[in-house]
Formats: sequence, structure tokens, C-alpha cells
Amino acid sequence: MSTFPDLWKRPRSRPLIVGILNLTPDSFSDGGKYLSKKDALEHAHFLIRSGADIIDIGGESTRPGSDAVTVEEELSRVIDVIEELASTTDVPLSIDTTKPVVAEASLNAGAVMINDISGLREEAMIRTAIEYDAAVVITHMHGTPKTFLFDTMRGDANGEIKRFLGDRAEYATGKGMKEGNIIIDPGIGFGKTAEQDMSIIENSGWFSDRYPILIAPSRKKFLSKYCPDMDKDQATAVVSGIAAENGAGLLRVHNVPLVLSYLENKKPEKINHSLGRSQLR
Repeated sequence: MSTFPDLWKRPRSRPLIVGILNLTPDSFSDGGKYLSKKDALEHAHFLIRSGADIIDIGGESTRPGSDAVTVEEELSRVIDVIEELASTTDVPLSIDTTKPVVAEASLNAGAVMINDISGLREEAMIRTAIEYDAAVVITHMHGTPKTFLFDTMRGDANGEIKRFLGDRAEYATGKGMKEGNIIIDPGIGFGKTAEQDMSIIENSGWFSDRYPILIAPSRKKFLSKYCPDMDKDQATAVVSGIAAENGAGLLRVHNVPLVLSYLENKKPEKINHSLGRSQLR
């Protein structure tokens, strides 16, 4: 299976596409769709055929207001699927988890990447990533999924996000993590207002000149403010185009074929016009 550093070094004309595979009953847009192993595997292979460069597999919802699940429940949702996919595809697999135990079991099962929305707050997660030479996504999250809707950032959100991500990356490399294994995610929708989310999109490349930047706008609430006449997938594609234009290196999305179609066929100025630049200020 390819690793993230190998994938990142390959020549490309667009951001890497991270296809979302939620194995949860309560995710905000696709909860319950892929609970059976058969359905999960079929959808994963559909995402791969559609052009996904990475598959991000999650067993715990991070939607606003969601409750945490036990380690045992999360493991029961993801491990069999990871093992099966690892034996049938060379596409890198990522585990979307904040739990070091789940991350380690997933890496043993065949994943090569950890997507940790807590920003590597647990030392055990850093140790696990280093031990397995795994790539990691370090995410900025203000509050927790239980508080996202009513506790949002104030003041210079972008500056605070950039400082946090830089500090966490520096801390991880100080512990022995390879710089080439680090990806940063400003955390759209994780305790931010719609205006702050849109500012992240428009300034995607500003957050780091050292690490690849992942932007995850897919089907999130802020889209309804800026693209009121589009469905969530169309809006995701348009906003993904703006993020790509502004320096995003990876895009985490549900509808892989639609986003790729926009990236490959739409000129940036047409994408911006379809959103309406006046709405972004």
C-alpha cells in the first residue's frame, strides 16, 4: 500500500482527494448508509474508482451535538472494513479517530494514516504515529462536538488556528515525528462561525508553508449561507474549487466524482463567479 509521503511526492495538477467513508449510524449527512461490511466495501471501492486518492474511515460521528462512543464500539465498526480494503487496494487508508487504541488497531489492520480531530492532544497518539511511521492529520478544534453549535471562536480566528497548528506540529516533530508525515487541517465547522469557515477557505494556503493543508468543507452547515441555491454536494464542489485555488493540498469530501469534475472542468474565475464574490466579504 502506498504511504502518504509517496503519494504527496507524485506529480499532480490538483489537490489530493480524500474520500469519506463513515461507518456510523449518526453522521450528519450519511449516517447509517454504510453500516454493513458489504455496503461499506462497495462504497469504498466506488470512491476509489471515482478517483479518491485516500479513503478516510470513521467509526465515530463528529457532527455537532454528537456523543462519544466506546473504544469497543468504534473498533467493531472499522477494523474488519480496514482489513478487507487493505487486502484489495493500494490506495492509502486513513483512520478518523481521536482514540490511540483505535488508531493502533487500525494501523495494524492496514491503515497508514491517522486523522485526529483533537489535534494530537493525547501523547499516546503521537507515540503510536511515530512507532508505525504513520501520516497524521492535525486538526484545529474549538470545543468539542457537543459544543460546536453554541461555542464558537471569537477574534482573530485564523491567527489562533495557525498558531495552534504550528505549535502542535512543532511539538510532534520534537517528539520524533517526521515532518513529511504531517498534514494540517484548520477544522472547518469545528467551533467556527460561517464567516470564519469561509475565511479559512479563502486563505487555505496561508495556514502553513511547511506542511500540506487539508480542507474539509463537505456538506457542512456554512455552505447554506454562501451557496443558498445549491444542494450541499454542489456547494461543496464549488467551495473546494476555491480552496484549491487558494492553496489547499488535500480536500476531504463525500461526493468524489462531483468534486473532481469541478476541479478538472471549471476555471477558478467561473467557480468564484458561481458563488458570488460579494457574498464572501
